[in-house]
Formats: sequence, C-alpha cells, structure tokens
Amino acid sequence: MAAQEGLIVPILVGPESKIRAAAEAAHISLSNYEIVPAPYSHAAAAQAVALAREGKVDALMKGSLHTDELMSAVVDHEHGLRTDRRMSHVYVMDAPSYKWPLLITDAALNIAPSLTDKFYICQNAIYLAHDLGLVEPKVALLAATETVNENMPATIDAAALCKMAERGQINGGILDGPLAFDNAISFEAAKIKGIVSAVAGQADILVVPCIEAGNMLAKELDYLAAAESAGIVLGARVPIILTSRADNTCSRVVSAALAILTLAGEKARLAAKNATAIG
Repeated sequence: MAAQEGLIVPILVGPESKIRAAAEAAHISLSNYEIVPAPYSHAAAAQAVALAREGKVDALMKGSLHTDELMSAVVDHEHGLRTDRRMSHVYVMDAPSYKWPLLITDAALNIAPSLTDKFYICQNAIYLAHDLGLVEPKVALLAATETVNENMPATIDAAALCKMAERGQINGGILDGPLAFDNAISFEAAKIKGIVSAVAGQADILVVPCIEAGNMLAKELDYLAAAESAGIVLGARVPIILTSRADNTCSRVVSAALAILTLAGEKARLAAKNATAIG
C-alpha cells in the first residue's frame, strides 16, 4: 500500500521462496519489485544493512524477523549503521482523547537508559518533532512524581536533563520534569497540584524512564484509548522502521511516511550544519 501511494520503492530482502509465498497468499504481484535473496533471517538483516551502508536504500523496515536480529546487524561496530548519536525509538501516537499527536520515547530500544542515553533520546525526539512541523516541541520528562526524590533515579535524571536544556546541551525544545503522566497531559491535574510549567498539560513529547514504562504506556494507548500509532528508530545512518507483528496496515504505512520526513529533516540539518561550519 505504501508503494501504491507513491511513498516508497520497496526492495524485499530475505528467502525468496518465503517472500513469494507470502505475496501469493496476500494476492500481491511482485513483478515491479526487486527481491534480494538471503538464505535466512540473520543473513537478510546483514544484507539489508549492507544495502544501507552502500547508499542503495534510504531506510530499513523490519519484516518477519525478530527485532534483535535486525538491530544486531544495525549496531555492529564494523559493518553496522552507527553514528555519533545514540539510537532511540519514537512512537507517534494519535489518541482521540488528546489534543494533538503525542511522541513517546523510548519504548522499544533502550532498556534502562542512562542520563547520556536520555540526552540522545530527548534530542532525537525533538528532531522528529521538528520534522513533523513543531517549531519548539514541549518535552515532558516522566516519573512517578513531579518532585525530585533521591530514591527515584528517574526524577534526578529529569532534573539534570532540564538543566542541560537550560545550558544549551539539548536544543530545539522546551523541557520540564520530573512530571507524572497526569501532570504532563492534563492542565487540570497540574493546576490542582500547583505546578507552574510551560509543558504541563500540553506536552508534545513524553520521555519515559525505562522501556517497560514506555512499552506499557504505548500499548495502553493503543488498546484502551483506541490510539493509532507509528514508530521509527532514529540516530542511525538511515531511519529504521521497527514494525510489530500486531501492527495494522495504517501503522506500517504511516511509519514509512515518518521515514521520509526524517530523511528530509536530516538532510536539512546537515546542510545547516555545513553552512555554519563554512561560515
């Protein structure tokens, strides 16, 4: 469907017999699409990463293989797609009960992120928000409470990240935290608790303390709040779409569109950086 909409030109990598069997079962013709044969899933991941390194593809999308199989090839120190940025995943979620789409990060890649990891997680999400047209996105750093507590490391990280933003280490967004989830999305909850903030009640980006919190939050919005979601990994040489086997067609197509927007955004940021360096 993404190809039919003119969003992408697919190159299918993997065991050719399985690819053709899947297409036949779905009544899809592959006559217009290139197939790059690979004997098994690990080999398919390595081959796809090689295509990205060679500049033959602009993005990767996970097919019928485990996330670990794809990402192990992506993060390989010698043959992978690492950059000087830490990779992180961002969900873009459209929950009918919220005012506008929410970006949730990181719910799929970084298990127990350090403060340095969270720096990259924040900056990657801010860049994606820019690519979606938000000039100065509001970033809520989530924890179980809105006060700093030495027994809750997430609150200390949130405070440090806010100071990093004040000092210009994180740029392009407005950060506040720690904020509990209700304070981040509800003006009323923030008002009752006496929180004065440019972010509370109107967050664009929710930065979660760990993968468990993010994964549960995203899936709760999916299954209990009828949210539509798409997602992408940022910080590699190319955008990476980590689709789940449970994702619907809309999620996959919108994720492909996200990849296109991030490609354009990265090119613009690189051009601006080069122009600044020359100037």
